[in-house]
Amino acid sequence: MSLSFKQATLYVTLLSIGGGMGWLGNRYLQGSNNLETGLVLPVVRQQIPPYASPPVLENRAVDRSNPNFIAEAAEKVGPAVVRIDASSKVANQVPEAFKNPLFRRFFGENLPQPEERVKRGTGSGFILTPDGRIVTNAHVVSGTDTVKVTLKDGREFEGKVQGVDPLTDVAVVKINAKELPQVALGRSDNIVPGQWAIAIGNPLGLDNTVTVGIISATGRSSSQVGIPDKRVRFIQTDAAINPGNSGGPLLNDQGEVIGINTAIRADAQGLGFAIPIETAKRVSDQLFAKGKAEHPYLGIQMVSLSPATKAELNKQLDNNKITLDRGVAVTRVVENSPAQKADLRPGDVIQKVDGIAVNTPGDVQERVENTVVGKELELEINRLGQVQKIKVRPGAFPLSGSSAGG
Repeated sequence: MSLSFKQATLYVTLLSIGGGMGWLGNRYLQGSNNLETGLVLPVVRQQIPPYASPPVLENRAVDRSNPNFIAEAAEKVGPAVVRIDASSKVANQVPEAFKNPLFRRFFGENLPQPEERVKRGTGSGFILTPDGRIVTNAHVVSGTDTVKVTLKDGREFEGKVQGVDPLTDVAVVKINAKELPQVALGRSDNIVPGQWAIAIGNPLGLDNTVTVGIISATGRSSSQVGIPDKRVRFIQTDAAINPGNSGGPLLNDQGEVIGINTAIRADAQGLGFAIPIETAKRVSDQLFAKGKAEHPYLGIQMVSLSPATKAELNKQLDNNKITLDRGVAVTRVVENSPAQKADLRPGDVIQKVDGIAVNTPGDVQERVENTVVGKELELEINRLGQVQKIKVRPGAFPLSGSSAGG
């Protein structure tokens, strides 16, 4: 069938209109896609605040090939962090009834004997020197002479426990090796709350676990931490510390060791504590050299004064009544102690130690702990309202007596 000229013209016109609409539609869709892309990408960028990336201290050299300074610290220190497996034999107690002579007569040689069981524990430590000197916690290795030390690269060594100090919870282990990776030691005496804290260890047996937080507080007393038998002013951190972290390093943002992870509060979360590295280094040096650490002590018990405490103490004091409302009051002097020999008395209020003001028993203990046995200290005290200066030579803390005081 042939088409008329009008019909042909109509078809061409419709095709042209259809093609134009298709072209316009395609351009519109492309424009819509471009418009959508142009809107979404800037919004996504704006949703990431400037502080979302890990903060880096100004003027600090950072290797940009690593994700952040935490990864750099972990990479730097990780090879020097070790796992410590300790085991000791513990004898089960024989029931009292079996100790009765009648049982012995009846059973003879068949009397049940106490069985030994193996007590196992896992902790952490870090390498101080390339020849295998390792620092850890005393409670990790107590009760055993040898331990198994595992490095990050998988190598295993038998470690010899060379010294344990229960007063600070510091212990040292030696392995026979050479050219080992070692940590870099920093300082804890200049840290402040809010600074970064990085913990590395083996919590629950999970080797080389890295956790991060901040320094929450410094100078926590052992009684505040819940272990009053220790002579340490602890660093508090919210970096996760779990069983197995004990003995591992607490690092600053430079990857330097500022403490030894040692304790957690079972009744709270986000509370971990570390031994300052200055304390750990001083004690570990003695343990490596002599197998034991000496702690200077005066032989006194003390309390922080308040009006209520003052009133209560004065009820117990016959002669040496306290006149101040603030300070560190001596409540007891141990017999034959350095304090007694220096004529320190209950009711004396200690105000300065070697010229440095003290406000709490922890302050006094810290000043004494930072000296050495036999070195003379000057105490400025207030006795019956009069200021006096007393010379005292600290003695060695008697480990067998827990009531020896500060």
